[in-house]
Amino acid sequence: MQTEPSASPGPAVQLPVMVVAELQDSLMVVMHDLSRLDGLLSHTMDNLMLRFDAANKELSNASLPDLPALDEVRSTLRSAVTELQFQDMASQLIVHTTKVLQACAFRLASESMGQEEGEEAAPFVEMVPDRPNPVTQSEMDAGSIELF
Repeated sequence: MQTEPSASPGPAVQLPVMVVAELQDSLMVVMHDLSRLDGLLSHTMDNLMLRFDAANKELSNASLPDLPALDEVRSTLRSAVTELQFQDMASQLIVHTTKVLQACAFRLASESMGQEEGEEAAPFVEMVPDRPNPVTQSEMDAGSIELF
């Protein structure tokens, strides 16, 4: 049995159930794609770290001459490793965005289908992230660290 929609202060728009279902499906597809993107980023960063570590070991070989050009290459390599930290920030943004999308999908279901009597409160309320953006850093410089 469907309960009456809660009175809201603003205007209401009624959508056909199929439109809501399609929108929910689209939100779920986007969440799945974001999860795949996070996995691809993680895999790529792991591979890059392995390759940078191997290059660093090769450049640290005692048999190589101590040339200014090699020192510059080592410095550039250290900077590149520091910049790989963007994967952590990207993962945080992906998780945050996924939670927001999931909350939207649950809210759509709750608002369009209504709640049965005695049914618990909608889970989307607990899922909405506290902060609008978990990552505040927009760039990275060598030697600077900003904690989130």
